Amino acid sequence: MNLFTTIENAKISYSVDGSGPLNLVLVHGAGANSKSNWGHFIEFLAPHYKVVRPNYSGSGETTDDGQPLSTAQLAEQVIAAAKAADAVPFDLIGFSLGTSVSAYIAAEYPEYVKSVVLLAPYLKGNARTKLQFELWKDLGQNNRKAMSSIIIQTGFSANFTSAWDENTMAQTLENTLQTNNWEGFIRQAELLIHTDVTAQAKKINKPTLVIGCTYDYMVPGVLAKDAAALIPHAEYAELAAGHMAVYEKPEEFLKLATEFLQKS
Repeated sequence: MNLFTTIENAKISYSVDGSGPLNLVLVHGAGANSKSNWGHFIEFLAPHYKVVRPNYSGSGETTDDGQPLSTAQLAEQVIAAAKAADAVPFDLIGFSLGTSVSAYIAAEYPEYVKSVVLLAPYLKGNARTKLQFELWKDLGQNNRKAMSSIIIQTGFSANFTSAWDENTMAQTLENTLQTNNWEGFIRQAELLIHTDVTAQAKKINKPTLVIGCTYDYMVPGVLAKDAAALIPHAEYAELAAGHMAVYEKPEEFLKLATEFLQKS
């Protein structure tokens, strides 16, 4: 069941599972939502945590005034959901665009954060990622089937999708096309073009695990290693997966993340 809380220009949808005693906030990636990225982990996390899954602007049932997005704005939404769920302070896991939001929270709102896990981190882009996300924005507006195809081809490792038959590929393509919040996707792509939380990353003083993905084509592994180098005392691990490691290597990711949180 979705719950809602309101701040300024946004009505934020979020879910809560489990009752603790520890609190855990999960921040999804661009073009996704709290259910699609995190839903399949809840049965493993809920016995140990109160798990809060916000949908920031452009995703899920969250609504706002439609203005351009900022990392600071999305961070405020995540914190509002955690507060509404009475789940502060919390451990924090972010994926993809959710890593920039998580890094911002850890730096600017340290009183709420205990430890941080960043999967496939995107703290600042480069010329290549700018070109990619400009293409996302264009295709999100003008050719959503092509954009859905690109998500599959660049989001997953080639070895992973090469094991699919034609029916699985067609169903995944259609599901991506039909379930994506495309207007939100376009706004999030615009944010990705301009994202830069490197200044915040240097200020993080919480235990942090950075997880790169060996076969990541969306957010190349060099950016994960750059993130680990920026964050003081961050630990680094790597999964043999594409960007969508939450689907390709869910068990391995969960083990890395939970073992880190337990020792932090």
